[in-house]
Parts: sequence; C-alpha cells; structure tokens
Amino acid sequence: EAGGLALASEPGGSLNFLAMVENLQGDSGRGYYLEMLIGTPPQALNILVDTGSSNFAVAGVPDPDVTSYFNTELSSTYKSQGIDVTVKYSQGSWTGVLGTDVITIPKGIDGSYTVNIATILESENFFLPGVKWHGILGLAYDTLAKPSSSVETFFDSLVSQARIPNIFSLQMCGAGLPVSGSGTNGGSLVGGIEPSLYKGDIWYTPIKEEWYYQVEILKLEVGGQNLELDCREYNVDKAIVDSGTTLLRLPQKVFSAVVQAIARTSLIQEFSSGFWTGSQLACWDKTERPWSLFPKLSIYMRDENSSRSFRISILPQLYIQPILGIGENLQCYRFGISSSTNALVIGATVMEGFYVIFDRAQRRVGFAVSPCAEVDGSPVSEIEGPFTTADVASNCVSSLTFHEPVLWIASYALMSLCGIILLVLIILLLIPPRCQHRYTDNDVVNDESSLVRHRWK
Repeated sequence: EAGGLALASEPGGSLNFLAMVENLQGDSGRGYYLEMLIGTPPQALNILVDTGSSNFAVAGVPDPDVTSYFNTELSSTYKSQGIDVTVKYSQGSWTGVLGTDVITIPKGIDGSYTVNIATILESENFFLPGVKWHGILGLAYDTLAKPSSSVETFFDSLVSQARIPNIFSLQMCGAGLPVSGSGTNGGSLVGGIEPSLYKGDIWYTPIKEEWYYQVEILKLEVGGQNLELDCREYNVDKAIVDSGTTLLRLPQKVFSAVVQAIARTSLIQEFSSGFWTGSQLACWDKTERPWSLFPKLSIYMRDENSSRSFRISILPQLYIQPILGIGENLQCYRFGISSSTNALVIGATVMEGFYVIFDRAQRRVGFAVSPCAEVDGSPVSEIEGPFTTADVASNCVSSLTFHEPVLWIASYALMSLCGIILLVLIILLLIPPRCQHRYTDNDVVNDESSLVRHRWK
C-alpha cells in the first residue's frame, strides 16, 4: 500500500522504513551505491554511499569512466553558488563547483528536497574503470565539508526538511561474493533503524568526536589471542567507521602484528608476503574452501558504559575475499586488510558482517549482526559482550587530535615563527642604545623583505 513511502506509521507509533530496504547495489571492491534523481526534470544517477566524507558531489561533465553525468544546463531548478571546491580522499581527488538543486530518492524518503551539490569538473583517480556509480554521498559531519563547515551536508538537509530522526543505518550484503563482480549485491541505506535488517541485540559505542564517525578501539584478537598492544596503538591517529573504504585498514604496527598472528595461527606454513601487502592473489582449486585455514578476527570497542566493552568478530569469509575466477579450475582471493599511515578504518570488509547504525542524535554508532552476513548458510560475523575494560586504559584516544596532518605542520610553523620573533625582540632589547645609530639605510628591514609582507592575511 505504501509503495514509495519510506516513513509509514506502525500501530505502535514507531517508524518503519521498509520502502528503503534493498535500495543499494554494489560490492566491497567498488562500493555500494544508491539511485538518486537530481534536478528538474530528474536525471537518474547512481551515488556512492560514503560515511567517511561530507560532500555530496556528482560528475558534472563527461568522463571516460562514468556512464552518466549531471547536466546542470538541463535542470531548471539548479542554482550555481559559484564557489570552487576540491576534495581529496585517501585515494583520488576531484575539483568542482558548488550549487543547489532538488533531489528525490526512488527507494528512500518520500518527497523532494533542496540540497547542496558539487558538480565534479575535474578528477584524478576518483572515477575508476568499471565503477557503476556517478557521484558520492558524504554522510559524515559538516566539520569535514569542503570548502568549509558552513556547507550544510546532505543528511542535515534531509533531517531539517523532511523532519526525520537524526539517525541512519547501513546494511551491505556482499559477504563471500566476488568483490569485483556484477555489482548487484543487495544492501540498504535507511533513515532510521529497520528491525528486519538485524538480529539479536544492538551494541553501541560512543562517537568520540563528530567529524568522521570516530570510535574507540580497545584491543584486537586473532584466533582468540590478544595482540597485546597498547590500546593507543589502535587509535593512531583515529579509528573511524567508513563505508567508502573497501578494506579494514590498520595502523602499520597493528597491521604487522595482525599479519604475523594470522600467519602463525593459519594452517598454511608458508605464505607469500605479496598476498599480505595486496600485490598478489592466492588461488585454490574451485572445489576447495580455503576459509577453514584462517582464524577469526575480533575488534573490541568501548560500550556506552565505559567500564564495559563488546567485540565484533569477522570470520575469514569476510577478510579472505574471492575475486572473479582465473581460468576454469581456480578461484583466487585477496587479503581484505591493509596498512594505513593515519587511521584504523572499519571499512566494507568488516561492515558487510553487520547492520551499522549511525545514531547522530545520541552520538553513538551501533552494531548488530546482519542476517545477510552468511556464506553457504552459515553466519560469518558475531557480536559478543559485555566484557570488562579493567585490563585497558581508561582512555585509548589521545586528547590532542588534529583533524588534518597539515594542522600539525601549521602549529609547528607558528611556534617556530613566534620563537624567531621573540628571539629578535630579545636581541633588540639587549643591544646597547649607543650602537643603534650605526644602522644605515641599507640595513633597514623594509616591508618588501620583512615578515609583514608574507604574513597570512
């Protein structure tokens, strides 16, 4: 009866979002995307769902790697703001122009809404060969929005205009399926919580800071064995939940410890280092199931009650990922974990095992077991708890977190500049007055060569 209506009322008065179930397509290798209608008359585009950025952007000109783009000249409701914007990701970047237009989501919240939209005019390693999406939907906080946090994010616009709860959730159903396959695996992006998309209890961990969805990781276990690292190592320099990242990414020290632990506990005596670094695939006969050779991986997070924790576990079916077959008799796999220089990133490798709730209203991220996280009829993910946090530090996240590496550089530069200025002032104060008349015109520091000319304006 409710066809395209996403906010139907239940007898109990709570909201359900069944119209939004199975509105995603894609896979962990190339991302999960949502169909969206943009402009007047509407132009249909597939939009990548990304909880690790905050701009809504679509291809605005033809590109060799996209099949469609948003032609602003054909939309009577498009308004350019004339503001250039550049966004850089861990892989790829784009440059475009900010504007506004109306959007509707065929399998989403009923109605049309006016949102900020960047049209991508140039890009580098952003649109890739074979991807089936034409833009990106950044669902993180406005702190990350470019060119400034004053750009209202897509979801903030929906919350204010559609008057929906400030909460959304994701289910990504690609467990055990080829990561570069047909791109038709199911998934759901829901404006709220949908009971049919999870089983068991939802476990919540606090959002440590509202920019990315930053959480606190307490420890990792491989095959039930604690890595025994200082918990701060897991949060260097942040730990985030990011649907736009394909793999589970770990800080270098953690990554090395995980690889060593997997190699030590797996049933394979010798394994090529190229497999762990992502430069090689491992191939078995199609009749074999190599997942039984590898251990379970568990991630502990702090519960809302800080004295408790819970763990989410993924079986090898999620991190030993099948690639399309090579030859007739072989099935090849990639390692779904990689190293990172600046974050622990819970990406699609882990998220495919869970129904993940981004509860912005109560500043928390929830995890529950996803019914679609099954391979050959068996679950490939688990949630267990509560556990005590007595064996870890009371705070595993550094209180001094800079949001961008450039801020570290800027802070050191400013401190150095202040030090130089202070030193010059001290020297000037110590110079005897009788010596000061010895300066000539050639010695005078004028505006053309002084810091005054080069200071920030």
